[in-house]
Amino acid sequence: MTCEIRLAFAHPSERSEATAKSDPLDRISVRNYVLETEIGAFQAERGVTQRVCFNVVVEVQPLTGPIDDDVDRILSYDKVTDAIAFELADERLNLLETLAERVAERILLEPQAMRAFVRIEKLDRGTGALGVEIVRAREDTLVTRPEEEPAPQPELIYLSNAAIASPHLKGWIDQLEAAGKPLIFCVGAPDTPAPQTGHRMAQRRIDLLAIEQNAWVLASKDDRCVVVSTRTELDWAMRNGQSCVWAPSKIVLDAVDGPSAQPRDAVALAAWFAATFEALEMVVIGAALPMQASVPLRSIPVDAVTL
Repeated sequence: MTCEIRLAFAHPSERSEATAKSDPLDRISVRNYVLETEIGAFQAERGVTQRVCFNVVVEVQPLTGPIDDDVDRILSYDKVTDAIAFELADERLNLLETLAERVAERILLEPQAMRAFVRIEKLDRGTGALGVEIVRAREDTLVTRPEEEPAPQPELIYLSNAAIASPHLKGWIDQLEAAGKPLIFCVGAPDTPAPQTGHRMAQRRIDLLAIEQNAWVLASKDDRCVVVSTRTELDWAMRNGQSCVWAPSKIVLDAVDGPSAQPRDAVALAAWFAATFEALEMVVIGAALPMQASVPLRSIPVDAVTL
């Protein structure tokens, strides 16, 4: 028991050595690799960065034949730091456990990597270091990522409040569905003013939630419009022919490279979202177009019968 407790707090390299199998493996390590990033499930961790320390040990299959001092023949330290950088940049995460899992999986994509020990600690959340440590083995991990079918190209439509209330709404949806593309509707805040706080981060959340309230108003107008808040839900809906209404809070707040547009600039915010799908254009019904947008915009008057 004493040995188990000691190893629980030891560096991953000691765990690797203590749990090694009879066939010896080489080990590479990255120690005390500290980066600043935004991560965490608590509200106090949103909108700020904190120091996160990585300690990673990778057990690798020994090379056959001479190394010849050739960096291309070995699993480089850069592969470890690149895996960390990739996963930090991919999306904002709430849990260290998720980050550790993804870093280990990405490292194990390397042909030489057999086991990965990943310890991640937050250095600024208390007087000590708060963290997790995982070990993943190649034989227990999906080490090849299957080719996925390309996601369908969605049609993104921004609806003003006048468009949501229009008697033409159902007819527009009929026309759009007939084109055969997955539909994602975006809306702005309702005409009723949202509470004003004078606090930037609190106000941003309030304004995003106001948009989400209006998304539910649109959903009440037509059962084909289903409110969704995550990219996973959106991808599933697109593959299954379901029309969606974007509830923006989670995607906006979790974005690593978030939008410069504020929720009050709802068309520009929706255009940023459309750009994440590499959309060819976004149709805007009944609203003024912003001076700049991330994708081409096509304006439709609210009294138009056909799109």
